Amino acid sequence: MAVKKAQMMPTFIYEGVDRKGAKLKGEIPARNMALAKVTLRKQGITIKSIREKKKNILESVFKKKVTTLDITIFTRQLATMMKAGVPLVQSFEIVAEGLDNPAMREVVLGIKGEVEGGNTFAGALKKYPQYFDKLFCSLVESGEQSGALETMLDRVAIYKEKSELLKQKIKKAMKYPLTVVVVAFVVTIILMVKVVPVFEELFTSFGADLPAFTKMVVNMSEWMQSYWYILIIGIAATVIGLTEAKKRSKKFRDLLDKMALKAPIFGDLVYKAIIARYSRTLATTFAAGVPLIDALESTAGATNNVVYEEAVMKIREDVSTGQQLQFAMRATNVFPSMAIQMVAIGEESGALDSMLEKVATHYENEVDNAVDGLTAMMEPLIMAVLGVLVGGLVIAMYLPIFQMGSVV
Repeated sequence: MAVKKAQMMPTFIYEGVDRKGAKLKGEIPARNMALAKVTLRKQGITIKSIREKKKNILESVFKKKVTTLDITIFTRQLATMMKAGVPLVQSFEIVAEGLDNPAMREVVLGIKGEVEGGNTFAGALKKYPQYFDKLFCSLVESGEQSGALETMLDRVAIYKEKSELLKQKIKKAMKYPLTVVVVAFVVTIILMVKVVPVFEELFTSFGADLPAFTKMVVNMSEWMQSYWYILIIGIAATVIGLTEAKKRSKKFRDLLDKMALKAPIFGDLVYKAIIARYSRTLATTFAAGVPLIDALESTAGATNNVVYEEAVMKIREDVSTGQQLQFAMRATNVFPSMAIQMVAIGEESGALDSMLEKVATHYENEVDNAVDGLTAMMEPLIMAVLGVLVGGLVIAMYLPIFQMGSVV
């Protein structure tokens, strides 16, 4: 059953005095006004007035969203505060003050309010499932139960940083060619709508037959000038349709995941990134003291690919029956032999988490090298595509002039 997303806490504006009699004004997020009052009293504030802050419609529409990078920064800063010996509640206050994103600051203050109200840190995080996944919450819960929350937060911070870095590398590989293709498309449309009609008028004044290639480009230009809105609607409908299909259809998402692994240029990059995520997540959860079967369940979702999610769940079934992890991984036929051999060494030596970290580091470096190689390979390919598009239009426009010159 899907977890329903928690709504953002309301914010209350208060006025009061502290223990020394100094007047105070401020804002505090809380589930309701009663909890807000309790929290303020615990802070030694005598409330004179308190009211709920009205939400600005424009602010809610244009409000900056909480990103995975915000969560990563929050985790690292909180881990640093805890390792320095700062109490948990005070750490929330310090971290919240340093955050640039108001939405993330509101989340942190909301967590602080939950903890002050008697909830555990992991329980407070579970109030925000859209920001803190099951893996994050279980690791924090494990740290609280073992009495080593600061150590566990540091481990979670390293995991989030590595995951975010890996994601940024993949985005870098995808962003460059996509940007160039979009620019090429826009330039082509501008040439077809603005430049080609000028040449068309010139050719009409000649009264001579145009070459077939030039006629094709002129016809395309005329169509774009007359039915440009159909092109825009078609592109918008395609983008919206694919987005909605991905959001609503599991079969479509599964198909995209399988296609991503078989893609001729990006497939190898996606494959290495998945192996890196699998190894890093399993190493982090297993080192945190989470039982292997539970760790595999969390790792399955972290792979972000249905092929490997199903494979990891099959591994979990095999491990639960007493089979070793290395044999269960080998039976799926989707893991590289290097990773399997490292797992085998880790199981035999009793250092599985250490070996998995080495695998993760290796494949993260492989992703980095693949991104650099892909960027270098794509540059000449993209230049060739641009040359064909723009050069083709230029040739089509100058062919009639060349023919006239040869006749003269």
